[in-house]
Amino acid sequence: MAASGAATPSRLVQYVVVRADLVHKLSWPLGAVITQACHAATAAIHLHYTDPDTQRYLAELDSMHKVVLGQAPDEEALSSLSENLTQAGVSHKLWIEQPENIPTCLALKPYPKETVQPLLRKFKLFK
Repeated sequence: MAASGAATPSRLVQYVVVRADLVHKLSWPLGAVITQACHAATAAIHLHYTDPDTQRYLAELDSMHKVVLGQAPDEEALSSLSENLTQAGVSHKLWIEQPENIPTCLALKPYPKETVQPLLRKFKLFK
């Protein structure tokens, strides 16, 4: 049991934001969209592998927590989110599918939920 008053570490979350129009307007197969999210999440972990939060996230292998948001309506909204995250100093990977050169989704490195959730509040869970 933790000592009274000892701070418990915040729950780490990796957020992934997917363009909604890929499924709903451009008729991409759901499997292809899930693959894009996997690529982005893996790339974000790789790029920030030595980050202390990433290491703690990976150490908790059986209790990793990801949140997939799917209400970035289109490419412009996803690119704008990426720019806003960069300006806020939030580490992430904008996944650009090749060879088509299409931004499809982005993934943040693992962060304490309360650190980044306010920046993603307008995006709803992927459906």
